Amino acid sequence: MLQRIRVASLVIAMGAATLVMAPPVSAAKAPSISGVDVSPAPVVVFDKPVTATFSFTTKDAGKAELQLKAPGVSAGTPVELKSSPFGQWTKWTGTKAFEAKDAGTWNVLAIAHGDGEKSSSGTFEVRKALDTRIADFDADPDLVDRGDRIRVSGRLLAEGKGYGGQPVTITFRERGTDTYRQVAKVETGSRGWFGARVKAETTGWWRAEFGGNSVARGSVSDTDRVDVKRGNRDSRIVGFEAHPEPVDKGDRLRFTGALQVEGWHGLPGQRVDILFRARGSDRWQHVTSDVTGRDGRFWASAPARESGLWRAAYRGTSGVNGSTSEPDWVRVVEPTPPPAEKAGTRLIAFNAYPEPVKRGKYLKFRGLLQVDDEGTWEGYEGKVQLWFKAAGSRTWKYVKTTWSNDDGKVWAKTKASKSGRWKFVYRGDADTYGDHSRTDRVRVRR
Repeated sequence: MLQRIRVASLVIAMGAATLVMAPPVSAAKAPSISGVDVSPAPVVVFDKPVTATFSFTTKDAGKAELQLKAPGVSAGTPVELKSSPFGQWTKWTGTKAFEAKDAGTWNVLAIAHGDGEKSSSGTFEVRKALDTRIADFDADPDLVDRGDRIRVSGRLLAEGKGYGGQPVTITFRERGTDTYRQVAKVETGSRGWFGARVKAETTGWWRAEFGGNSVARGSVSDTDRVDVKRGNRDSRIVGFEAHPEPVDKGDRLRFTGALQVEGWHGLPGQRVDILFRARGSDRWQHVTSDVTGRDGRFWASAPARESGLWRAAYRGTSGVNGSTSEPDWVRVVEPTPPPAEKAGTRLIAFNAYPEPVKRGKYLKFRGLLQVDDEGTWEGYEGKVQLWFKAAGSRTWKYVKTTWSNDDGKVWAKTKASKSGRWKFVYRGDADTYGDHSRTDRVRVRR
């Protein structure tokens, strides 16, 4: 009796051990699936078929399928898929080519197969590219003077409706050429209208161009011709100078310069007036005039009465606009009665060279100081100053001092920094009067 109990107890104990050691049964996982991505979206078809790519990802799926359903069709068409690892997921991709006849809303359905089934559905658009045209293009007015502005305008339409927010290029083809060049770029308004003001320099044809975008075709407007008539040519007065400066009251001032016409060559046979405005006055007065020579240059003189501004003015003629020079300031001083025993001097043969000169390089100067020795001009040794007036300035500035030798020859040099006019000045000494050389303009290039 006791033995049977022990056996029974052993059986019970062993059975309990067996239950503890058996592995648990795990539940199978259902598959997961992402939404379907379509690229490009929307699918826009121009002239050739467009291939779209469809992709989605799954997890815990051994198989997947993709179906596309065309507009108005009840059954889907399967798409062949390729799979690739994507981390813990699997990426599935497939492609299909679409033509213009496939336009409409398509349905897409992706299914993941595993321990169960999961699906993802959606829609995408297939569209025909928009046809565009540029209507009502106009360049106005049709006849203008050269340099005048004209208005070019029109309207960009897509499928017959205003197409806003799009870039339109304004181009121009000159008469005698076959190439259009870009002049301006504008953006269409909300209803497709655009416009710009552009300068007309020569006769030719204007048009507007739309280059298209990812959903719309490009288009080009009709052309519109604008005739440009040649307006008056401009003129200018260059190198105007009133000298010497300063000048003794009652002495004569000399005025020089050149009149040029557009293309910037001398304009001969034209009257140029010399005007004066006294210090403290706001009124210009006519003093004298001269007629330009064959190279456009003019020369005139007038007595110096008081300090003020001088300038040259050209009134213009048929086909040529008038112009005015920059003003030149001249200070008039009371003359100092010279001692009777002093001799006259002159500064001649002044030259600044080379011309033009590169900025930072040395500019050299030479001249000749002579004294009147009882009617004979002889070289004279004296202290000579170098002066400079920058282009556009009214003021002469002292630069340096040098000496002439026994023969009266003067040399100097300095580094060039600005374009302008140069001159030698001899102030005189106990035995001689002073004198100014002529001025010489030098252009400084970079």
